[in-house]
Parts: sequence; C-alpha cells; structure tokens
Amino acid sequence: MVDREPNWYERYNASQIVTVRLRLADAPGTLARALEAAGREGAKIGNVSLVGVDGAEKIRDIQMFFVDPEHQQRSIDAMRLDDVHVVEVIDEVMECHRNGTIETRSRVKLDTLMDLRLAYTPGVARVCERIAEDPAAAWDFTAVGQKIAIVTNGTAVLGLGDIGALAGLPVMEGKAAILARFVGVSAEPILIEERDPMKIVDVVAAISPGYGAIQLEDIAAPACFVVERELQKRVDKPVFHDDQHGTATVCVAGLLGALERTKREIEGTRAVVLGAGAAGSAIARFLVELGMKDVVLCDSTGAIYSGRPERMNDEKEALARVTNPNNAKGTLEEVMKGRDLFVGVSKPNLVTKAMVSSMAKDPIVFALANPVSEISVADALDAGAAVALDGRGMNNALAYPGIFRGALDARARRITPKMMRAAAETLSARANGAFLPNMLDLEVHRAVTKAVADAWDPADVT
Repeated sequence: MVDREPNWYERYNASQIVTVRLRLADAPGTLARALEAAGREGAKIGNVSLVGVDGAEKIRDIQMFFVDPEHQQRSIDAMRLDDVHVVEVIDEVMECHRNGTIETRSRVKLDTLMDLRLAYTPGVARVCERIAEDPAAAWDFTAVGQKIAIVTNGTAVLGLGDIGALAGLPVMEGKAAILARFVGVSAEPILIEERDPMKIVDVVAAISPGYGAIQLEDIAAPACFVVERELQKRVDKPVFHDDQHGTATVCVAGLLGALERTKREIEGTRAVVLGAGAAGSAIARFLVELGMKDVVLCDSTGAIYSGRPERMNDEKEALARVTNPNNAKGTLEEVMKGRDLFVGVSKPNLVTKAMVSSMAKDPIVFALANPVSEISVADALDAGAAVALDGRGMNNALAYPGIFRGALDARARRITPKMMRAAAETLSARANGAFLPNMLDLEVHRAVTKAVADAWDPADVT
C-alpha cells in the first residue's frame, strides 16, 4: 500500500513533465486507445483526471513524462486520433516557475498608522541609532540573522554549464524556496555578471553586511576556490560553496551507512574520486579530514599526484599535497583496481562494469554525475558492488538548509569541518535503514540544524 502520492518524477527521471488536456468521445475504449498510442512511443503516464463533461465528450488531463522535447512531440502527435483532440499542453516546470518561485513578505502587520510608525518612521530611527552604537545589535533587530545571500555568476549551472547569471536565476530561486520552506531562512539571489574571481569577491564583500552568511552557487572551478578562499578572508561570517561542501556533506552521510553495511572503517577504506572540480575536490578533502588515509583524486588525465607534468594548476598541486599518499599514477581504470570506494562527480558513462569488478570485494560505488551517471546503479550492482547510488539518491538539499540555519542560530563566523561532520552524521543516523533520509522530512532538517549549531566552536577558527 502506498502511503503518499507516487513520486512520478523520481520514478521516470524525465526532463519533460507536462499535462496534456484531451477532449475525447465519451465511449468505451477511447481513452485506452489514446494512452496506448502514446505508450507505443515510450511515454510514461502519471495522474489521469476527469476535469469536465461536454455533451457527448469528456475532458481529461493526462500527466505525462518524456525524455526530451522530440519524444514529447512524437507521443502527443500519436494521441491525435479521430475522436481524441489535444486541447492544450501545459508545461508543468515552466508553470511552476512563472513569476518566480520566491517573494519578499512583511513579518509585521501594517494595518494602522501606529503599525507604520512602529515599523518605519519615526520609530525605526531608534533601532538605527542602536545599531550605529553596537553593530552586533543588527542580529537582534534586523533580518541579518535570518538571511543569506545566494551568489552566482552562472558559469557552472547544474548540468547546463556556463549559461550566465540570469539564466541561472531559476536555480537560485529554487534554492531560496527550499531554505524558506525547510528551515525558515530568507535567501536573496545575487547575480554577478563577472568572471574575474577577485572582482566577485569585491562585490560580495561590499554587500555582505546585510547577510548572516554567504552561499556560493554554480561558480565554475577553479574560480570557485579562489572566491571562497579570498572572500572568507574578507568577511567574518560563513562562506559556504554548496557545490563543494554541500555535496561533500551529503556524500559522506551516505558513505557512513555504506561503510557500516560493508563492515568497513573509514580509516582503512581506500578511495578513488573522479572529478577534480568543485565537488570532487571538496569530497576528497573531506574524506581526508575524516581520517581516510588513502584517497586518490582523478581528472580526465588520470591520477593527480605531486609532480605530475600534465594539466596541473595551483589547486591541483594543493590537492596532491593532501591526497594520494603513495603517489599512485595511471588512468582511472588502473587506479580503481583494488579500491574499496569509488565516488564520481564527473561525466556520464566513464566507468565500466569491468572497472567495478576490478575493485576490492563488495565495493561501494557512488556514481553521482547528473543527469547521467558514470555507471548505472544496475550495472554497478551487477558488477559486484555491495552498495551503489547515483545522483538522484544524493541531493544537496538534505544538507545545506540545516547547515545554514544552524550556523545562523549559533552566530557562527565559519562553517567548519566539525559542523559538516555533525550534519553528515545526523543525516546518516536519521536514514532509518536507508542510506539517506527523506528530504521532505522537516524533523531531519531540524535535527541537522541543532547538530550544526552545537558543533560550532569559535576555538576551531584561528
């Protein structure tokens, strides 16, 4: 028995989600023939509802899922029969985002003249004077302690790449909606049309007084590393790059359960991480910080090691100093042999079943590339993986809402590895037999919030 509405999107992993309104003859088999025609084209059907009756016809809404626009068009055209008419096609994704997914609301009533005088002039002047005397009072008497900035230049948006800051705005609004719903944090998207990392730092540092924390989002590597590092030097408040640290936190949360299931200890686990961008670099560093002693990071050239002559830069040189203690060399295929853990945050279909089979007994495979993973979960399991997860099973939204809420509640000046570990351990403990808990469970986010706030220690920041 299903105790909640089926998650059709998760089941079908479709990029096109539409509602097709049909006008059909009110006769036995008409709807079946229309759906059968779409089914022959591979269309997936979700909810079907009756929305009207008109004379000898019925009007029905059919929720449908497609892999791409061409698939959608073929399937809908197939439904156009003599007694079936397509009235309208509603793109559910576009309608969800019409007029944006966020807005600013007043937290106080403004019904009377007295209300206005308390919230605005002349009463507000007293609050301004208090903050001028003691800037820390802004945390009590403004929204600073409830608000973050989500900063992007749109150079690495989801799986779309460099599409620009404005095109990335729907993603930033979606992040803000999640923060508001799950943990009550207000988040304002800040779009910066700039590629120079130091200019981005200048802009964000200049506007930072109005926010309790800064979330960096969808900024391509290696600029993202520079922005985070240099901005954190300039502002005495948390700077958190979700593509790095959010991904790393959720990955480790899932890993803790996988290690338990395969009876491994983190210290003795030998790992290979594929992808030396924001996510891969952060995951590799976090694994080392947690005590994993043998982590090899690979890019398209192969293992990253100290002294490698090809395709190195300052960031990779720094990573080579803290990973790959045995200076392993070679291709991904060579490095994977005998390893216990594979984490992929790179590109589709780069890992074969033979490569998984060459790993240690009962390996753990996290193939997290989106929208298509390095190897499918089914193929990884068939090749001998004891645990296999893809990007659909690991969503950053499990981690960053509670991390930000906890940091704000603690008035933290940084988000430390200890705070990230507290978030990961809480998520793992709340998984209830799975590897990660339900993202929609508000109790999970409250638990992460408390764990992160409790883990803040000013002594951890030098």
